[in-house]
Amino acid sequence: MSAGAHHHLHDHLHRSEAPLARRNIRTAFLINTFFALIEIAGGLYTNSVAILSDALHDFGDSISLGLAYYFQKKSERDRDEVYTYGYGRFSLAGAFITSVILIVGSVFIITEAVERFRAPAQPDAKGMVVFAILGILVNGAAMLRLRSGTTLSEKVLSLHFIEDVLGWLAVLIGAVVMVFVEAPWLDPLLSLGVAAFILVNVFRNMRSVMRIVLQAVPRGVSEEQIRKSLMEIRGIKSVAHFHVWTMDGDFNILTMHVMVDGNTTVLATREIRSEIRRRLDHLRIGHATIEIEAEGSPDKEC
Repeated sequence: MSAGAHHHLHDHLHRSEAPLARRNIRTAFLINTFFALIEIAGGLYTNSVAILSDALHDFGDSISLGLAYYFQKKSERDRDEVYTYGYGRFSLAGAFITSVILIVGSVFIITEAVERFRAPAQPDAKGMVVFAILGILVNGAAMLRLRSGTTLSEKVLSLHFIEDVLGWLAVLIGAVVMVFVEAPWLDPLLSLGVAAFILVNVFRNMRSVMRIVLQAVPRGVSEEQIRKSLMEIRGIKSVAHFHVWTMDGDFNILTMHVMVDGNTTVLATREIRSEIRRRLDHLRIGHATIEIEAEGSPDKEC
């Protein structure tokens, strides 16, 4: 595969998937913003700190989704002399900012819940049931939209909407209980549970982003298994200087130095190179640099 073919694969991966990612994020943004406005009215109407906290949470999400849309659009730009691998990694900025905003929102939720414990007030439980059902439906629709995508930004955002669905399910259960039992402490307790769940998953998301930023081996890729597979190719003596990392969670990059038998012909070298690429196909390697050197000729590259 030539350098031009690598660039074509890179373009194919991003141009075919990025526009869909952008549309998915935009749809989720519109759904989330509209529902956040409804939540404010619902939280005030039902006197529920859980719903008001989620309204603030969703406004933070709307900002995150807007930023994710911007960075996703920017990531679709072609490579240039400044960013020679393209702008794919810009989508990580949106995922990172989303995580930071969720942490800030969760801290606010915890603060409000603690205050409500000090001055408990029974919310309108029947109203909470209605909004909880609506919350499950709206957030579920946004989650399904984002889960159909493949980019890291979509995955981070879809995970958040899964959290929202589970959070609203907890609110629904709590509201049903409060319909029959007066338990004003249950509302802030639900808020704390939602906040804790969000924080745990946010840190997981940030860890995934940091793995990419720090150029860790992509998940699902085993250097040992790749080496073992390549050493099975006839003519290969050793594989060294092996490096694999990912630009954005989808577009993987690999470099390696392969030593072949000193008697290997140019035609055989081409066949070895082709076989190497064939064995790497399943790893979504968008760009691979394979240096092949003949054994006994350290200054000779095949």
